[in-house]
Amino acid sequence: MTKLTETRKTPKRKKPDGHRSPSPCPPSKSSKKANVTAGPFNESEPFPGYSQPTPEECRAVRDDLLALHGFPKEFIKYRKQRSLDHIEYEEYDTSGAESSTESVLDGLINTILSQNTTEANSQKAFASLKSSFPTWECVLAADAKLVEDTIRCGGLAPTKTSCIKGILSSLLQKKGNLCLEYLRELSIEEIKKELSCFRGIGPKTVACVLMFQLQRDDFPVDTHIFQIAKTLHWVPAVADVKKTYIHLNQRIPDELKFDLNCLIYTHGKVCRKCSGKGSNKPKKEQCDKLCPLLGQSSNAI
Repeated sequence: MTKLTETRKTPKRKKPDGHRSPSPCPPSKSSKKANVTAGPFNESEPFPGYSQPTPEECRAVRDDLLALHGFPKEFIKYRKQRSLDHIEYEEYDTSGAESSTESVLDGLINTILSQNTTEANSQKAFASLKSSFPTWECVLAADAKLVEDTIRCGGLAPTKTSCIKGILSSLLQKKGNLCLEYLRELSIEEIKKELSCFRGIGPKTVACVLMFQLQRDDFPVDTHIFQIAKTLHWVPAVADVKKTYIHLNQRIPDELKFDLNCLIYTHGKVCRKCSGKGSNKPKKEQCDKLCPLLGQSSNAI
C-alpha cells in the first residue's frame, strides 16, 4: 500500500446538537479478559493531534442514523450476543432476530465469501456451501472444483476456495481439529496474531470477526465507512484505509463502536453522497434529501 504524506488539517464543522441517546451498547467481553485497546495492528498513531471524531460527534452521528434507519435487522442478533445478561433494548425492534451464536469458523468463512460481492450473493454462497457440505471436514476433503461450483454465485470462486481450504488445512495441522472457538479466551492482540497467520486474511476480515463473532470492541473499516469518515472529516484527506482503521479505533469510544459501525455501513449502502458514489437513481436521491450527515459536513460535499 502506497504511503501518503500526512498533513494535519482542522476541519470546520458545526457542533452537533443535543440528541437523545439510546441504551449504550453492552461492554465488550474483552474488558474482563484483558486490558487491551482494540484497533491498531501497530502501536503508531497515524494522525497525532487530529482531534476528530470526538465522543460527542460519534454519539450524534449514531443517534442521527439510528433515527433515520432504525437499527439494521441483519445485525440485531450480533448486538444481542454482546449483552452478557441478555438484556433487551426497547429502542430496537428485535422481532425475528436469531438468538443462536454463530461459530467463529462459520463467521470467518462467511466474511471471506462476502469480499468483493453483494451481501445477497455472499449469503447465497454461504448457504450453498453449508447445505452441500455438512461439515468443514467435508469441505477440506472435497475437490477444489466442486467447492468452486458451490460458491460460484458469490464471485471469485477459485480465489475464495483456495483461501478457505488453506485456512482449514492450516487449522487442522496446527490444532488437530477444525474449530476456532479457542479464540474466545484470548486477548484482542492474541486473536489478531492468530488470525493473521492464515493466508488471505487481512485486517478488515480480522476486525469483522472480532466485532461480530467474538463480541470485542473493534471498528472494521470497509469502503462505505472509509468514504463516510472522509466525508465527515473524521480523518485527514490523505488517510488511507489502514490509517483510518487505526485512527478511528483510537478515537471512537468502545461503547459506541458496534452500533456506529453497523449504522454507518448501512447508511453508506444507500446514501450516494456520503459514500462518495455517484448515482442518478431516484431512490438514492431521496436519501440525500433526508441525510442527517450532510448538514454536519457541508464542506465535504
